[in-house]
Amino acid sequence: MAEGTRSYRLLAELEHAFDDLLDAVAALVDTWQASALPAWRFGDGQASADWLRHALLDVWYQDGQDGRATTSHIGIVAADEATLAQAGRVNQYKEVFAGIIANIRQDSPGLIPEIKAVLPFRHPELHTHLKGTGLARLHLKQCWRALPVAEAPVARVRMAWYASGRSITRLSVQEAEQRLLALDSDAPHIRIQLKRLAGIPSSEPLARVQTQAPLMRANLFYTEPLGDGRQRRAMNVALPLFVPTTSRRLPDYNQPPATPPPQRLRAKRSDERLEQTPFLPSLRVYRYRSL
Repeated sequence: MAEGTRSYRLLAELEHAFDDLLDAVAALVDTWQASALPAWRFGDGQASADWLRHALLDVWYQDGQDGRATTSHIGIVAADEATLAQAGRVNQYKEVFAGIIANIRQDSPGLIPEIKAVLPFRHPELHTHLKGTGLARLHLKQCWRALPVAEAPVARVRMAWYASGRSITRLSVQEAEQRLLALDSDAPHIRIQLKRLAGIPSSEPLARVQTQAPLMRANLFYTEPLGDGRQRRAMNVALPLFVPTTSRRLPDYNQPPATPPPQRLRAKRSDERLEQTPFLPSLRVYRYRSL
């Protein structure tokens, strides 16, 4: 009974946090629109309040979207003090939302499907997104990912695709076994992989390979050095970048290519050390080639 009471309390807290977050997003867009400051939209150039509202309220899974991937909305928004304050409020509510989700995942993971189905219908504006689109599932990570905000006025922004290709992590035989057992030790395909794993030396290192989606990275060059002496900063920008302005203009910016570059050669050279066929497909684990 106590567990059920805590679950409902967490759900009520999440609903309240979701309401606060959407109210903060609406206030942010309205504040920026009232400022009449400019914005730039990647790939189009025309950035309006409607685009900004759509970008900040895009919390949906697209058809066929990998659950680990997120949709990007890249742009630059010139922001006065009032807009920056509202952006800070949005990020605070995103932190609260993420914290409650973490508690729910730990204490009541069964609530997650209900959350994804119920929360959108609490707000007419979000409900409108659902009409005729079939988008009925919340993408929780897109709810809580923070807005990128420059901490000081910026002279120029240089954006570039960052395509890291694949992430390769060493894994011991024991660690691989534990990960397989955590999946479903009774499943036939898992038993086959456990048997395969038992046939190699326990000291042999393995490699877990994870494909990483390309992302946009922004290099910010400040108009003046910060208090710690820094004059530049790099940050990932999956959402519109808010930059303080004292001149009512956007900083100088570049136009990156429409699509990311091919995978980096460094990643390819690392992959050449691995066998071409995965040794444990369920874990994306490979053996190293024999020298």
